[in-house]
Amino acid sequence: MGPHEAASVRQSPSTWQQPCPAPASAERSALTEALAKRIRDRGPGRLLVGIDGFTAAGKTSFGHELAERIAESGRPVLRATLDDFKNPWKDRHLYDRESGEGYYRNAYDYASARRLLLDPCRNPEATLCALCSIDPLTQKNHAEETVPLARDSVLIVDGVFAFRPEIDAYWDFRLWMDVDAELSVRRGAERDQDWAGSDAEAIHRDRYLVAERLYLDEVDPLPRMDAVVDNTHFARPRLITTSQSGSAQR
Repeated sequence: MGPHEAASVRQSPSTWQQPCPAPASAERSALTEALAKRIRDRGPGRLLVGIDGFTAAGKTSFGHELAERIAESGRPVLRATLDDFKNPWKDRHLYDRESGEGYYRNAYDYASARRLLLDPCRNPEATLCALCSIDPLTQKNHAEETVPLARDSVLIVDGVFAFRPEIDAYWDFRLWMDVDAELSVRRGAERDQDWAGSDAEAIHRDRYLVAERLYLDEVDPLPRMDAVVDNTHFARPRLITTSQSGSAQR
């Protein structure tokens, strides 16, 4: 493959999908390209990129945009989200997943994320990985559906709690999408109105935001970030330093 021939971006088979947004501004395109270059400059071989931030901070969209930029340079990219590695709903009677603390402690299946996705990507001898375990909408198990791993594949994974101790050591590049907590609640409630109805705001405020504050208090991920992006204004994201990321730490 020539140096300027675009590579593929392989997406998860999950139905919990968001499309790659159209370019919003030259400013946003320049920022995603600058971060894509920083990731590529980490060198040859496989690279694992984690994108975290409050719910509805724009993690998935930014991950898609980064993936397109990196693939344009000729490196194959895999896209995954931690939402595709949650514990199945059929087992929810075994644990609390409804409260903020329950969501933080119990929603995600980190063992499956490691076994199906992160360990194979980290192992230079592995040639296949799975980009989804349990579809969060249909509950279909996609663990047997694998995609090829190239020697220089870049894996981009978005999701809340991406830098918990269970999986923190895997990342070569850590990115935090920073928005104010109240903006997160408003955006998330608007996004989830279709399935949550009038409960959408309460779910975001009393479950997701509580869980995210627990995460910040217990794990304190911000000091370990390679980049922090203020995503308050979609068309005008700003690259900021971790020490400036006040809203994420509140």
